[in-house]
Amino acid sequence: MHFHEWLRSIQSAGRVKVSESDDLWSLLPSFPLSSFSLSSLSLSPSSLIGIGALASLTAYWLVTRPRPMRPPCDLQAQSVAVQEVLSCRRSALLEDDTLLEFYYEDTRTAYDMFQRGLRISGSGPCLGFRKPGQPYEWIAYDEVEEQARLLGSGLLAKGCQPNPQQFVGIFAQNRPEWIISELACYTYSMAVVPLYDTLGLEAMVHILNLAEISLVICDGEEKARALLENKEEGVTPALSCLVLFADFTPALTERGQKCGVEILKLMQLMELGRQNLRDPVPPQPQDLAVVCFTSGTTGKPKGAMITHGNIASNTSSVIKILEGSFVIQKEDVSISYLPLAHMFERMIQVSMFCHGARVGFYQGDIALLMDDIKTLKPTFFPVVPRLLNRIYDKILSSVTSPLRRALLHYAVRRKQAELSSGVVRNNSLWDKLVFNRIQASLGGNLRFILTASAPISPTVLSFLRATLGCLIFEGYGQTECTAGCTFSMPGDWTAGHVGAPLPCAMVKLVDIPEMSYLAENGEGEICIRGPSVFRGYLKDPDRTAEALDADGWLHSGDVGQWLPNGTLRIIDRKKHIFKLSQGEYIAPEKIENVYTRCVPVLQVFVHGDSLQSHLIGIVVPDPEVFADWMKERGFVGSYEELCQNPDVKKAVLEDMAAVGKEAGLKSFEQVKDLYLHPEIFSVANGLLTPTLKSRRADIRRAFQEQISRMYSSKA
Repeated sequence: MHFHEWLRSIQSAGRVKVSESDDLWSLLPSFPLSSFSLSSLSLSPSSLIGIGALASLTAYWLVTRPRPMRPPCDLQAQSVAVQEVLSCRRSALLEDDTLLEFYYEDTRTAYDMFQRGLRISGSGPCLGFRKPGQPYEWIAYDEVEEQARLLGSGLLAKGCQPNPQQFVGIFAQNRPEWIISELACYTYSMAVVPLYDTLGLEAMVHILNLAEISLVICDGEEKARALLENKEEGVTPALSCLVLFADFTPALTERGQKCGVEILKLMQLMELGRQNLRDPVPPQPQDLAVVCFTSGTTGKPKGAMITHGNIASNTSSVIKILEGSFVIQKEDVSISYLPLAHMFERMIQVSMFCHGARVGFYQGDIALLMDDIKTLKPTFFPVVPRLLNRIYDKILSSVTSPLRRALLHYAVRRKQAELSSGVVRNNSLWDKLVFNRIQASLGGNLRFILTASAPISPTVLSFLRATLGCLIFEGYGQTECTAGCTFSMPGDWTAGHVGAPLPCAMVKLVDIPEMSYLAENGEGEICIRGPSVFRGYLKDPDRTAEALDADGWLHSGDVGQWLPNGTLRIIDRKKHIFKLSQGEYIAPEKIENVYTRCVPVLQVFVHGDSLQSHLIGIVVPDPEVFADWMKERGFVGSYEELCQNPDVKKAVLEDMAAVGKEAGLKSFEQVKDLYLHPEIFSVANGLLTPTLKSRRADIRRAFQEQISRMYSSKA
């Protein structure tokens, strides 16, 4: 009996409808194999063998077929309304309105969380580093704990006090010594004040004096010289000791002696600690852990006071959300390259340490990051949207032939179809045929990506969820609520929102009448309250009162909208809005997020003036695709030559207008003129903050001449 004759015999018996065009694998689950007897069919031995093979294949398919992730709550009701407060919601994972302060009974501080990892891993690897062209080397958990205790005892021997009013500065790039220095402070209840290059001289002096910092731990001589220069000029009188990770010249020692600053190597301070070893003085949840100075886009930086309880509640909330879908194992490894001076990266690391997992540091050069990733093979990858945009653009630009492009997009659609049913995997046919090289470029072991710090395009997010074959979550928050206040729910792979409130936070929306956002319509300024909200700004009651109202609500300055499924969508920005001369309100960041989806656009800055009726833009074309994109339109020349060509500018402006119209931008929200700038905005040239946000005031100053020229030409 032929195969289709066999199927028809089943069909004629009323068991299943089938045609010759039907897909075998789609039919197999519906076969009622137990409802018919093989003896009723006239089958040859070879047919019996075939049926046995088919039955085996069916059993294998049932066992190995991909299964959807089970969400921790109803995805159509991810948050619950708090009845007493208008437009206020909390996590559906909570039993009542009591917010989560800690997940594990023994992890109520950042110090506790490391101690838990130490108990899990012991002599297992903790902190990784590498030299150029070499594999990663690892420092074990028990070694890290020992070095932290020695260093902390050394700090006490140098006059530091074991209490949260003692501030210790850390001025260094991401590396193991940063974490060891931080843990040394926590071991003896001291608080950390991170410093970073892009603060600038005036801001650095402001921080050192405001926090009355006497001792700073540095990674090298260059940073030490910058601090000594301030001391020599008499503007940082409290500074008395610098501790360097690396060797330094005798000249630096002499320079320090002349201005009353002792300079030591980290190993020297550890040896001093060994000779004066002290028992740990662990912190309490209410104790200050870190004063995190926000880089800010205008004005002096503000020192957000973050407690150990803030850190524990925020970290615990993410653990709570992921408990059924992603449990961090001690074999997991994260790549550390985002600035440790900011809370996003620090919270990632605390989460890893809490579970005895590993953190590998990049070499300090962002140009070598991809090589570090390929070598480290991380399972956990924290990112900012700009990096995901670059990965997305790189993938698309690498596919040049129409056939390969069609195959890529078809494969993406098939994987997205799986995602819509809750299946996340990297072992499908499409992964093996199309996506394996993409996944290998990021080490090949990714299980989890977390994006935060800025909005990400739904197109990019959906595309990368399909191509990378791992969990990609989006979070939203700010330093003042320790890191996050909302987070994607496992199993919800839709895009265009930032998830539901974390279990440690209540989130409400407040009226902004001048922008026509009303809480009764489920729109307004995002406000957060709960155990992860900061204590206030260090010695700055006025700005603390601006951020925290009398009822303890943190006002974010962002505008949100509740969606029917209980998730939050970021729709606008309150702080950077301005009016045009005709009275229309403009939110430039929203418009910039639209324009960055234009193929030739890498970066864009939208500017307006209350004396002008229209917007203009500063655009940095994408160097990797710009020349080819323009060549398709009949323009040739070098990158710099194309940027100076007025016809090229016109073509870019037309493309931006088309993308803006498709995204629903109103006519007054579209830029009417632009300047093509060939140099990328970066942290190094002072146009981006360390978290890769635009320094809006600095960009305006840098391009004042071009801005004035564009407005005068349109007059």
